[in-house]
Amino acid sequence: MPEISLKGRKMPESPIRKLVPYAEEAKKKGRKVYHLNIGQPDIETPEVALSAVRNYDHKVIEYSHSAGMLSLREGLSGYYKTLNIDVKSDEIIVGAGASEALLFAFQSIMNPEDEVIIPEPFYANYNGFAINAGIKVRPIVSNIDDGFALPPVAEFEKNINKNTKAILVCNPNNPTGYLYSKEELEVLRDLVKKYDLYLIADEVYREFTYDGRKHYSAMHLEGIENNVILIDSVSKRYSACGVRIGWMVSKNKEVIATALKFAQARLSPPSFGQVAAEAAMNTPKDYFEKVQKEYLERRNTVVDGINKIPGAFCPNPSGAFYVVAHLPIDDSDRFCQWLLEGFSFENQTVMMAPASGFYATPGKGKDEVRISYVLKVEDLKSSMKVLEEALKVYPGRTEFKVKEEKVQR
Repeated sequence: MPEISLKGRKMPESPIRKLVPYAEEAKKKGRKVYHLNIGQPDIETPEVALSAVRNYDHKVIEYSHSAGMLSLREGLSGYYKTLNIDVKSDEIIVGAGASEALLFAFQSIMNPEDEVIIPEPFYANYNGFAINAGIKVRPIVSNIDDGFALPPVAEFEKNINKNTKAILVCNPNNPTGYLYSKEELEVLRDLVKKYDLYLIADEVYREFTYDGRKHYSAMHLEGIENNVILIDSVSKRYSACGVRIGWMVSKNKEVIATALKFAQARLSPPSFGQVAAEAAMNTPKDYFEKVQKEYLERRNTVVDGINKIPGAFCPNPSGAFYVVAHLPIDDSDRFCQWLLEGFSFENQTVMMAPASGFYATPGKGKDEVRISYVLKVEDLKSSMKVLEEALKVYPGRTEFKVKEEKVQR
């Protein structure tokens, strides 16, 4: 039999989706499964986006421009102007989700064996995109004890070498929910200038910030305008994950021209997705006010619930809708599978993502899980109770590891 490709063998399984068969089996047994494993919001997609698709009246569903429909890119340009970011329509390449946009960016700026530095834990699919592009991820560990703040500059400099081409940050962060400050981004700006690197900023959770904190975009950093590549999406902002529309933005004309060639090779982004995305930008402001208020209550429910469990610890993040929590467990992969396969409380159980899958450093995240607080508050309260009861009887429970100080950020 012919062999599978080396790239295919290296491609990691999704820590978010690999436990789905166990969840399905649990449901067959009649158990209620609380899905905290995936960032699929239950918030309704704005009606203005749904109506645009329903009322699509073209007689032919055509290819769009490979960079995306001009009207969509002009709409995005207007959106960024509201954020005090000057972006022209020809500085945007629309892709099939932020995933494709990031892959275009990797392929446009890096050669095989080049390296991208990413603070970990990081969005698990960054590993897959890097393998797809033939490049290497060099992780720098951030720490739960300080809420997963940006690692010290010395750690970055220790890892920069002749193959380093870029630094990638997700802000607010998936999976930790950490919101990088203006000062932290300025540290990255100085590194980018000093070593002539690209800064790739994944800002798809920009609208989700709490506690009076404000998002500061990498596009606001002065002096590295041609080094910044912004990755963005409609998926989370408008609760439209299945639309599969994202984009990359850069003031660097050579980067855009190169990315366009990759975009041309796949012809065009999804037509109906672009229609929905363009309409979504007319979403009323009060939609976001309600959504932010809802997620704040959900975050507080999860953080408070975990920190009441003996031996558990969860920082209080200021962005996105995720937390990474320390639990008194021996192995997060084993624990998350056990929850679905061998445990129930009042015929309920919880599906979470093992945090080990969000690290590139072997052995990291074994006592951590990622939780997406995308369920209603009452369901989150129930799921925290299930988790508490599960930890009382889990066979691989470890000794209590009580933190001296619980970070509140």
